[in-house]
Amino acid sequence: MNMPRTSVYQRLGKRLFDLLAAASILIVISPVMLLIGFCSRLFLGKPMLFQQERPGCREKPFTICKFRTMHDLKDSQARLLPDGQRLNRFGAFLRRTSLDELPEFWNVLRGDMSLVGPRPLLMRYLPFYTPEERIRFTVRPGITGWAQVNGRNEASWDDRLRKDVWYVRNQSFMLDMRILWMTVVRVARREQVIVDARSAMLNLDEERVGLRVDRV
Repeated sequence: MNMPRTSVYQRLGKRLFDLLAAASILIVISPVMLLIGFCSRLFLGKPMLFQQERPGCREKPFTICKFRTMHDLKDSQARLLPDGQRLNRFGAFLRRTSLDELPEFWNVLRGDMSLVGPRPLLMRYLPFYTPEERIRFTVRPGITGWAQVNGRNEASWDDRLRKDVWYVRNQSFMLDMRILWMTVVRVARREQVIVDARSAMLNLDEERVGLRVDRV
């Protein structure tokens, strides 16, 4: 695997920018987060935060934080119902507006994530990446990324992961600013938003079943 070279921005500037931006944003949006937390508790129950282990830089696990968007409704066998049946209007609103992602700025402040980078996916996907796709784990995962502003859930897994690798190989301050601006525009216009991703595509492990890739 041909590892990408790192610049001064990647080694120092990117983390400094993340710290300053995340701290400033959290201060500004704290009243909004308190309101969303209250409404989440009211309409969805507790806990108000959804927390899940995801692979970060070098595949090191971390706990991602989002606002809860689904009920814990179960069937007669005590199994969780499909996502589409557990998602109510308030949860769908949070997803359409990307407001459920706001707690991730805390992950950025902690150093688990960056503002821009490959999205942190599920731990169970780890055996299914090709050696080339594993380049995405040489950087911190991001709240938004090149794949998210170029197709998001409408793109195939191969295309999304290929864009992640392209970003890692070409990351720069100007590219990050471009991605952040494109993210703001798409969120404002609610473009390329699929509320229930399971209704549009298979999970990576389901799509690549039988194609498990040995780690190298």
